[in-house]
Amino acid sequence: MRELSIFVDESGDFGAFKAHSPFYLFTLVFHEQDKPIASQIEILDRHIRELGLSEGHCFHAGPIIRREEYYTDLSICQRRKCLNAITAFARNSNITYKTFFVEKRKGQDPLELNQSLSKQLHEFLNEHKSYFEDFRKIIVYYDNGQVELNKILASIFGICIDNVEFRKVSPINYKLFQVADLLCTMKLIDIKFVREIQSESEKAFFGSSRDLKKKLFETII
Repeated sequence: MRELSIFVDESGDFGAFKAHSPFYLFTLVFHEQDKPIASQIEILDRHIRELGLSEGHCFHAGPIIRREEYYTDLSICQRRKCLNAITAFARNSNITYKTFFVEKRKGQDPLELNQSLSKQLHEFLNEHKSYFEDFRKIIVYYDNGQVELNKILASIFGICIDNVEFRKVSPINYKLFQVADLLCTMKLIDIKFVREIQSESEKAFFGSSRDLKKKLFETII
């Protein structure tokens, strides 16, 4: 009997509108357990060693782009190699994904944000109900980073799918959780580039090269 793993990560928060953070997104990464990714994990681990990162390094796309956390002392070329490594892993693994997002407004009631995301997720799960019914077990992995999202996931999945269970995870233990972070981050940057509201660090990292943006955006977004 088949099993489906779903990895969840988000970008933004449920708080009041802020000019520097006008969007809220979350991404679901789907991996059918009968489609192995062990060889891709080995390749990514090799890239981690070649990049001089610690064994079992946990990629975090936002800090790579902003030159934060583990990446403070890395050059822009080295950081691009880091992003390319996790991007290649995402592209070559047997996964699919879906990102949901809303644009926040000044004075918006947080309940509206909750309702919009709940409706999007509910419609998506119902639209693909026959697909989800094909699995004996569905496990949703989330780090419980935001209480509001946790409630949405538990509520809507509980309504739409019978055979689902939830597990709290740490990103360092699951590379596909790191992929959810990557895809969520890249979708946010894609939205910002389209609206020409990208940050200075994003401009510096991606530059003005259309080829670079095409390589990073169109291959995974």
